[in-house]
Amino acid sequence: MTRLILASQSPRRKELLEQAHVPFQTISSDIEEWTDPALSPGELVVSLAEQKAEAVFRKHPENIVLGSDTVVAIGSEVLGKPADGDDARSMLRKLSGTSHSVYTGVAVIADGKRETFYEKSDVYFYPLTDEEIDAYIRSGEPFDKAGSYGIQGLGAVLVERISGDYFAIVGLPLARTVRVLKEFGVNWQA
Repeated sequence: MTRLILASQSPRRKELLEQAHVPFQTISSDIEEWTDPALSPGELVVSLAEQKAEAVFRKHPENIVLGSDTVVAIGSEVLGKPADGDDARSMLRKLSGTSHSVYTGVAVIADGKRETFYEKSDVYFYPLTDEEIDAYIRSGEPFDKAGSYGIQGLGAVLVERISGDYFAIVGLPLARTVRVLKEFGVNWQA
């Protein structure tokens, strides 16, 4: 039986698909991500989403596989997940009092069919004091998130406003993803 596989262990992506009542299972891609510095942030997230989806699809070709990836960018500088507290502090100082873009790429692969896209949303941060940055780092939240913050958690207090798809900032542009999945025969359930 054909089923949807989310090629991710991201709790945020799992929660979003569950919120939309989309039936799925998760299988981590466990790949070493390959990046090309010549790619734009949008191209990069689509490439990473495809790499994840393809790795799982190769092992489960009878299924539909969804891969996704998110990066934060200030201009052309991509901010991934922080390596440590100092890296998180550096990223949060860059984001303080300015705007940045969050790119989330999506790849859906099935036998003979492939659909990819990305969403770009702009996020505006309040100016942050060193004390606020240090308190946020002590919370532990920045360490598994692109750009060192999670808008769906405590990081929400850092954000002045957004322009774009909130769910794409969280990690999966939900409404558009659900519509693409429908083209593959996967529907949300009430």
